[in-house]
Amino acid sequence: MSNIHPSAIIEDGAQIDPSVQIGPYCMVGPEVVLKADVVLKSHAVVTGNTEVGAGTVIFPFAVIGEIPQDLKFRGEKTALVIGERNRIREHVTMNCGTEAGGGVTRVGNDGLFMAGCHVAHDCIVGDRVVMVNNSGLAGHCVVQDDVILGGLSGVHQWVRLGRGAIIGAMTKITNDVIPYALVQAPKGELEGLNLIGLKRKGVSRSDITALRAAYQMLAQGEGTFQDRAVRLGEETESDYVRQIAEFITAETDRHFLTPK
Repeated sequence: MSNIHPSAIIEDGAQIDPSVQIGPYCMVGPEVVLKADVVLKSHAVVTGNTEVGAGTVIFPFAVIGEIPQDLKFRGEKTALVIGERNRIREHVTMNCGTEAGGGVTRVGNDGLFMAGCHVAHDCIVGDRVVMVNNSGLAGHCVVQDDVILGGLSGVHQWVRLGRGAIIGAMTKITNDVIPYALVQAPKGELEGLNLIGLKRKGVSRSDITALRAAYQMLAQGEGTFQDRAVRLGEETESDYVRQIAEFITAETDRHFLTPK
C-alpha cells in the first residue's frame, strides 16, 4: 500500500483500512485493528489486542496497547479500545486491561492526549477529554465526558472524575471528583465549580444558579454528604444538578472530595 512507509513493520493478522496512513519505522502488532483514516506518524507502536477508531492520529514514540503495568497480570487476553478522532501526542502510553478489572481499557471520541500522558489498565475515558502533558491515570479510573486534567497531575487507582470537571496542574487526586467541579492545590482540594467551562459550553444561567445552590447545600446542608446528595436528586429540576446527585449516590470504591 502506497500510504504505508516501507520501513514500517506490519505483522501478519493486523486489520488495516485502506485509507490508513502509516509513517516511517512504525510497528503494528498482529491483533491490531486500525479503522478508516487513522494516521500513525513516524516511530509509533500499536500492539496488543487494540482497536483504533476512525480519524485518530497517533504521534511519534507513542506506545499504544502494551501489556498492563500491573504485577498481577499473567498474560491473559485483554484489550484496548480507542474511539474516533482522538489526537494522541508524543510519548503517550495506553495499556490494555486486566482480567480482574474487566479486561478492557476504553477511550472515547474526540480526546486530546498531550505529550507524555498515561492511561493505565482498565480505565474508562469518556468523550472530549483533555489530558495535558505528563498527566496520568492509574488503573481502573473512570473519567467522564469533557474532563480536563492539568499537566503533571496524577489520579489514584479506582478514582472517578465526574463530567465537566477540571483538575489544576500538578494536582494529586485520591478521591472521587463530582461533576463540574474545580479541583486544584497539590493535594487536590475541591475549590468550587468549573464556571468558565460551564459558560463556554453554553449552560443556561438558571442551571448555573442551580449548580451554585447545589454546591452550597453540599458544603453546608444538614445530614451527611450522601444524605445531602439524595435530597438534591429528589428536589432539583436541573439535569446538571441531578447528574451530581446521581454521581455521588452511585457505587464507588473511593471517598469524595468535599467542598470546604
